[in-house]
Amino acid sequence: MTGDSADPDPAAMSDRPLAADTPAPLIDLPEWKRFALAAQTCAPRPDALDLIEAPGLALDSSGQRHSSDLMAAGEALLRARDFDTQRARLLAGEPVNVTEGRAAWHTVLRAPEAPAEVRAERERMDAWVRRADAGRRWRHVVHVGIGGSDWGVRLAVTAFGYAGTWRDVRFVANIDGHAIEGGLAGLDPRETLVVLVSKSFTTAETLENGARAREWLTGAGLDPAAHLAAVTARPDRARAWGVPDDQIFRLWDWVGGRFSLWSAVSLSTTLAVGVDVLEGLRAGAAAMDAHFTQAPLAENAPVRMALAGVANRSVLGQGSLNIAPYDSRLANLVPYIQQLDMESLGKSVDAAGRPVGVPTGPAVWGMPGTDAQHTFFQWMHQGSDGAPVDFILCREADHHWPAHHRQLLANCLAQREALMRGKTLAQARAECLAEGMDAARADWLAPHRVHPGGRPNHLIALPRLSPYSLGALLALYEHRVFTQGVIWGIDPFDQWGVEYGKVLARGIVAELDPSSGQASRADTAAASGAADARHDASTRHWIERLRRGGSP
Repeated sequence: MTGDSADPDPAAMSDRPLAADTPAPLIDLPEWKRFALAAQTCAPRPDALDLIEAPGLALDSSGQRHSSDLMAAGEALLRARDFDTQRARLLAGEPVNVTEGRAAWHTVLRAPEAPAEVRAERERMDAWVRRADAGRRWRHVVHVGIGGSDWGVRLAVTAFGYAGTWRDVRFVANIDGHAIEGGLAGLDPRETLVVLVSKSFTTAETLENGARAREWLTGAGLDPAAHLAAVTARPDRARAWGVPDDQIFRLWDWVGGRFSLWSAVSLSTTLAVGVDVLEGLRAGAAAMDAHFTQAPLAENAPVRMALAGVANRSVLGQGSLNIAPYDSRLANLVPYIQQLDMESLGKSVDAAGRPVGVPTGPAVWGMPGTDAQHTFFQWMHQGSDGAPVDFILCREADHHWPAHHRQLLANCLAQREALMRGKTLAQARAECLAEGMDAARADWLAPHRVHPGGRPNHLIALPRLSPYSLGALLALYEHRVFTQGVIWGIDPFDQWGVEYGKVLARGIVAELDPSSGQASRADTAAASGAADARHDASTRHWIERLRRGGSP
């Protein structure tokens, strides 16, 4: 699977007939038809407050379509999808990743009463970090990982180390050689720790970048092993690669990469901003887990977000979801949720291999406000499509300029209100006249100032940006994604689409190498005028051209 996933177990994926209890196709369910009708006929009600107080945050769904009929239809749909059982299986560590025959037991990583092996690994990593802190070791940390082995750590370090840390932490993810070159530039090798994070320890980008870092350490006359750490579910491979046992930290097969922030993947987080930050993240997420487990569906924040997301995507045809955190420290929240959502829900067949029959996972995008207002909010307000928005704010700031924070909060609330309220042609014309325009110019300009309004949105308010509140926020999104997967009947824990391109890339890498046999065979085919059946015409052209240095 993707670079942060371990190798699938072929035995677990053996051919097996459709189980007798396989859910019916979504579109055949009368409960789905009732839900879709309720969503279509339920008008937005911006004057009716719809607020849930959950651990670490408040969720305001007043900007979504909501009514007692729609909620009742959503609850009936969840019952038809056996949601209670599916949620219990997730939280009990049963194999909910059906295509790979695996659990997705990331919740246990933050559980107060975690299994002994999880607690032992937590304690071992924490002790290792505390020893490094006490000895003031590693002024530089280079975190090498990609996807789920990168985004969560990057998010936490940026959120809580925004004002600087005594350790310089750099991130290297991309296979582009400029990434590792820049990641190592200017560092003192003697004071540098390279942290390799790969669940399978076969991720091409991570191992290639790691090899360059190892060469850099060797070139400085150092023993690379003393400067390497690894986080992986395959310690044998890390050991063979040259990482010493006492600097290998364990993942488990049942931890998906995009759900792994709570594990030793956050080694670099603890080195940058402290063990207490990771503990706080886990505590907030565990509190949200309890809320997800215990709260009635109508008062369950992840469930309510999931029902709104399904209505927006599958009934109302909204193709994307905008994430708008009004806190610059949360810039990396956007790609974090982007991966979590799109890698989990970017599927069009259900767990039985049948077409879902309705649009599923949206495209997720965004950037922090107020930058977003000066970039794409024009499209959000007056474009022909628009998109649902998750506005995220912190009620209290951690800086000392209250006027800044008041302006930030005012912008967030104002943009949200404008998207909900809109502006009619009559209102726009009246504004123009009030500004002193004559009637003819007001009639001409007013259509340009109309806002359709009714754009769906959530407002998620954190008391302040603490590890606890951020942990609760991330778990909120995890459980929202899981619940949408249950409704759509898809497996949110695999990512086979990524694998196909990786398989093709391995072959093309060899073909781009002029010294390889594959390249010679391609040259021979080209010289004879024969088509290379392995590729389409355009791919074949660019392989041949790039292998020769890019000349026509």
